[in-house]
Amino acid sequence: MSRDSGPPAPPPPRRRARLRGPTTPPYVNPLVPHRADPHIHRHSDGHYYFTATAPEYDRIVLRRSRTLGGLATAAESVIWTRHPTGPMGAHIWAPEIHRIGGKWYVYFAAAPAESVWDIRMWVLENAGPDPFTGTWVERGQIVTAWETFSLDATTFAHRGVRYLAWAQHEPGTGANTALWLSRMANPWTLTGPQVRLSAPEYDWERVGHQVNEGPSVIARNGRLFMAYSASATDSHYCLGLLTADADADLMEPANWSKSPVPVFTGDDVTGQYGPGHNCFTVGEDGRSDVLVYHARSYREITGDPLDDPNRHTRVQTLGWHADGTPDFGTPVADTAMDTEVAS
Repeated sequence: MSRDSGPPAPPPPRRRARLRGPTTPPYVNPLVPHRADPHIHRHSDGHYYFTATAPEYDRIVLRRSRTLGGLATAAESVIWTRHPTGPMGAHIWAPEIHRIGGKWYVYFAAAPAESVWDIRMWVLENAGPDPFTGTWVERGQIVTAWETFSLDATTFAHRGVRYLAWAQHEPGTGANTALWLSRMANPWTLTGPQVRLSAPEYDWERVGHQVNEGPSVIARNGRLFMAYSASATDSHYCLGLLTADADADLMEPANWSKSPVPVFTGDDVTGQYGPGHNCFTVGEDGRSDVLVYHARSYREITGDPLDDPNRHTRVQTLGWHADGTPDFGTPVADTAMDTEVAS
């Protein structure tokens, strides 16, 4: 409209954005902007519980919804904040929420306020039925074999045994972090040996930093699959995969096979870069598997990737190959929206 074409037309009626046509994807992405390292737990109460890293690295947040899509607009509560000084005072990273033995637990990484790279793993406990209203108690640090950089704790049970998998720097090695596994005496205490399952050995695991981190486990088709993240947290970030037979001794590293190629990487066609730090959940139908992860919608980053807040939580259906192994596909594009009036 030119300046001489008269007064502006009245604004059109408000319209609701609606997904396009028959190719509508099952989920709108990004699901939750500015939330990295996402973790979604579907509980027996019918709710999905969501937590993730906030870009300020200063708190643990929690959302709840009866649908995955509903997490996008669900109210977000801060259930814990970093200490002003001392331990748990900086770099609050990668929280995960789990329900174990009738209690809620959150696993997360944190460093002392005075030494922000001395990152270790910590645990919160809530004995109440509702994690939004109960009291969160600090159960303390997860003590491992060494006092070294460690993070990304996740827990799973298999054949009646509870395990912790995590990432940690091994003294005397050049790698930043490798993947470790241990049995647990209780939800915050390891017991028995701690074994290394994987170290960054392939070129795609060693771009920028030599990293294996962010493990997440799914059991299907007679096997356990442990996805993990590799390389620096820029556009090179990607997922690798370890596989073990469900009947095998999980504490024997030789029983885990490693994919020689990444299973989930950035994609120029969909415009998604650095997909990683995933978890697995299940769809509302209770049957379809869902991949949860973060990614950025651009390749180039100015400065330290950790200072860039635009790692957004995304979800997509996880497929399965004919041989029973997971088919991660490619990271989905941002959901196309239009302004057609919804019916």
